[in-house]
This record gives sequence, C-alpha cells and structure tokens, in this order.
Amino acid sequence: MNPTRKQLERRVRIREAAAKLLLENGYRATSMLQVARAASASNETLYRWYGNKQELFAELVSANAAEVARQLASAVAEGEDTVSALGRVGPTLLGTVTGALAVSLNRAAVTDVHETARLGKLLAACGRDAVMPALARLMAAGTAAGHLAQDSPEHLAEIYVRLLIGDLQIRLAIGAVDAIEPEALRLRAEEALGYFLRLFAPAPLGARSSNRAGRGK
Repeated sequence: MNPTRKQLERRVRIREAAAKLLLENGYRATSMLQVARAASASNETLYRWYGNKQELFAELVSANAAEVARQLASAVAEGEDTVSALGRVGPTLLGTVTGALAVSLNRAAVTDVHETARLGKLLAACGRDAVMPALARLMAAGTAAGHLAQDSPEHLAEIYVRLLIGDLQIRLAIGAVDAIEPEALRLRAEEALGYFLRLFAPAPLGARSSNRAGRGK
C-alpha cells in the first residue's frame, strides 16, 4: 500500500526531528521516544514504520541519496552531456556526503559497531549502494555518446567517486579537518572532474591517428 500524503509529511517531520536531535545530542543520547516526541508522533508509530533506531537513521541517508540518484537519472533520461551532468551533480554529491548530518551519521556508525554493528551496513546500502548504480548508468551513457573513453561504467563511477571524495569523509569524521565551505566543495568537485577527464576523456581523432601511425612504424 502506498503511503498517504499525510504519512509522507509525517515521515519528513520524523526525519527532521531525528537529524536535529542527532546533531544536538549525538547518536547514543538520541532515543526513538525523543524523536517521536519532537516529531509529534507516537513511539509506536516509529517502531511500526522503522523497527529500530538504526533503520530510522538509515532513512536519513536514503532520503539524501535519493535526491542525488534522481538528479543522475534525470540527466540520463534527458540525454544531458555526461560531463555537464557531472559538473552539476558533483558538488551536490560531495556536499551530501561531507555535510554535518553525514559526518554525524558516520560517527554514529562507528559507535554502533559496539552495539548492533548494523548501522554502518545500513548506511552503505541506503547511500553509496543507491547512488553508484545511477552514476554507472550516467557513465554508460557517456561512453555510448562518445563523451568518455570506452571502459566499464562501474569502473568509471568508482574512479570518479575516489577522485571526488577520497578520504575526506574519514578526515571529517575524526575531526582532522573542519567543515568545508560550499565554494571549497565546488572547487574540489571541479578539480576532481578535471582529473577524471584527463584519465577518461576520449582522445581526439588526430591523436588517435597519430598513435596508430606511431605503432605502425
């Protein structure tokens, strides 16, 4: 059964309440009951919809990932140039995975290792595992259109994400770097795309002809 509009609105309120409490109090100090009260919902509703605290916080990641995946899918559906799409979506993806909520959830996953050891797996399933297939489809469209060199779409997606994010999530989670301003995120995304294109932009026709001639000598 599809959720009603009222239920969807209530889910948004619950996510907002959970995020606020997580940022203010931390993962261990945030209970399902506190979230229910802050969202003006019943504790029974939260357990019926989410089952446990890990599933509730995983939905925060799922909501963010769904927006990034939607933008990627839209680019493919509309036939947008892959390079332009990466230039547009890259800062959004980077901002999502390095924002205060994502950092808090990553720290929560480490905390949960000593409790249920489920949150980290749920975050991966709701976040990265939801975005990477959509990114791979964009890469496949790029190779088909000649915007990228022929390669496995999954490999292209993986390399792009490594260049874009690298170890930044870990460094933020452990406090090695401070929160990053939007302009710095934009510049990092631009730089990552530049490096990616150096690796995977198709060689110009003249360069390919020269290479073939050189190999024939």
